[in-house]
Amino acid sequence: MRKEYDFSNSIKNPYAKKVKKQISIRIETNTITYFKELSKEVGIPYQNLINSYLAECAHQHKKPELKWA
Repeated sequence: MRKEYDFSNSIKNPYAKKVKKQISIRIETNTITYFKELSKEVGIPYQNLINSYLAECAHQHKKPELKWA
């Protein structure tokens, strides 16, 4: 390993803006169970499924239909 590296000709990572950020969020148990079961069917980790769904909602500018009982 070198003592010093020359980064003067380096470029910024074009994917850096797409980096995921870890957050804490409270999700109902039945919602997590749904995505965990779905993840077994499709072979994708449940957190990736939740992220994909939320990203799709954001891309399509979906707004929730809240119905208060």
